[in-house]
Amino acid sequence: MIILILEPYFTGSHASWAKEYADYSQHNVEILSIGGEFWKWRMHGGGVTLARKFLSLNYQPDLLLATDMLDLTTFLALTRKASTSIKTAIYFHENQLTYPWSPKDRDIVKQRDMHYGFINYVSALAADGVFFNSHYHLNSFVDELPRFLKSFPDHNDINNVQLIRQKSSVLHLGIDLRKFYLYQSENIENNDNRPPLILWNHRWEYDKNPEEFFKALYKLDEEGFDFEVAVLGKCFAQKPEIFLEARKKLSSKIVHFGFVEDFEEYANWLWEADILPVTSAHDFFGGSVVQAMHCNCYPLLPKRLAYPEHIPDEFHSRFFYDDFDDLVGKLKIIILNIREVRQENVRTFVAKYDWQRMAPIYDNIFEKLVC
Repeated sequence: MIILILEPYFTGSHASWAKEYADYSQHNVEILSIGGEFWKWRMHGGGVTLARKFLSLNYQPDLLLATDMLDLTTFLALTRKASTSIKTAIYFHENQLTYPWSPKDRDIVKQRDMHYGFINYVSALAADGVFFNSHYHLNSFVDELPRFLKSFPDHNDINNVQLIRQKSSVLHLGIDLRKFYLYQSENIENNDNRPPLILWNHRWEYDKNPEEFFKALYKLDEEGFDFEVAVLGKCFAQKPEIFLEARKKLSSKIVHFGFVEDFEEYANWLWEADILPVTSAHDFFGGSVVQAMHCNCYPLLPKRLAYPEHIPDEFHSRFFYDDFDDLVGKLKIIILNIREVRQENVRTFVAKYDWQRMAPIYDNIFEKLVC
């Protein structure tokens, strides 16, 4: 079977997902893409560009697998002579109905942001199969659709929500976790005398709630707790001011500060880190959290978003916190008991997301969709 992935925003986790599935699938998976820049323009114009590229191909795929950044309706309209008989699916890494946009975004200020959610809506309506990377993501998208459609003056077609729900399912994100083992160091794991290393490995953006993360560390520092901090993750030209403030206030604790381009260096930091306090206000899946857990970094997670799906219910009391005070309190306990914490095996919780397990699931689901 030939699967053609249509990705108009080919960078970061989108690119990794596509390339890794192509590597691990038993099917012939090809990728038709555009570089990952100007995301709003990709959602508007990516369908036009990929339609032109598709029409120039000399083979006919069995399945067109788009991602949420593509206006699938535009693509199908422009390729109708060549794509009419091909099954289509859309995979939602994120969506623009429930993604928490920055209040400073120009489209938010001018109240013109709704069209991106509309592209997601009609693309899901047009696809034969709709897949989300978590149960939280599926439910939040489908539950938001009625309110979104009712915001328009008439002909809301609310019944379409049920049509989308009926053809939607969860297909968790596949991640190449095994490659992290190439950079595991026994010396790091056996060095119990070093201070606990606290990790930030998320994007430097407001939706990851860095204010609460650093506020918790300020509290620990003020009370004399011994720890170090590694701040990784991708940063952009416009980043929350809290990062510069934290670099000054925690200067004696910070052992790394900045994006790590090299995968080997990134993996080394994840294996070295001990504690992953997560404060995000948004996460449809949490790939960076899964990566850190795979490297046996002890997670401390909020009871929201997709995180409860990563850990069985019977362990939630150990790895989840209720509010800021509970976060700080549990961080203190973890630091004071760091020797025992370092013996915990949390990687087993996320082993299910490795591509060696996920690729056969993807293959089987897509085979059934085509047949």
